[in-house]
Amino acid sequence: VTAYAGALGQRPGAVVAAGTGMIALGTDLTGWHRADGWGHLLGDCGGGAWIGRAGLEAAMRAHDGRRGGSPALLSRTEAVFGPAGELPGLLYPRTDRPAVLASFAPEVARCAASDPVAAEILALAARYIAEAATAVCPASGTPEVALTGGLFKLGDPLLVPLRAELAEQLPHATAVSAAADPLTGALRIAAELAKGSLRLPYDPRLLYVPTHQDR
Repeated sequence: VTAYAGALGQRPGAVVAAGTGMIALGTDLTGWHRADGWGHLLGDCGGGAWIGRAGLEAAMRAHDGRRGGSPALLSRTEAVFGPAGELPGLLYPRTDRPAVLASFAPEVARCAASDPVAAEILALAARYIAEAATAVCPASGTPEVALTGGLFKLGDPLLVPLRAELAEQLPHATAVSAAADPLTGALRIAAELAKGSLRLPYDPRLLYVPTHQDR
């Protein structure tokens, strides 16, 4: 919610926050809607860990000689992690596996211009991100959609297909730049509460504001 308030203030729309994971949050100012953000085992589709894992899978396919492999991603895998055959032993004992997977996402982006497998991974990530935004974005009016988070620093290899997906899936919405970060969003919420002008909807799980009766 603080990311939403930072990105869009109190306007209706949707915000996608993506880094290692990926979550979308939207509101029509009467209630909140959430999509994904379920972690790297159950979701976070299109997020950094998802992209990195898909890139490493393509590398391992190339290592095995299976269809769908990417020699380019295999080369980058071995440059980053060492021999591909030793990757499971390096990865599986780690308690920070999502972060390790996400660390490979920039390598996928770097390969995308010349490697169709890497480009397809990012195209699918863009589709998943847009689907999450579509699931939470108000279906009527002129909502705005903002993107926030470190994943979007991957730049055009992800943003170009993502903009195309958003235009196709949400033709009634306007894609905008996030106005500010989550910290600014938290300050905005506090300021609007102090003035009694908070229009973002209350929610016991997302935006809970105690009343005098709760004290």
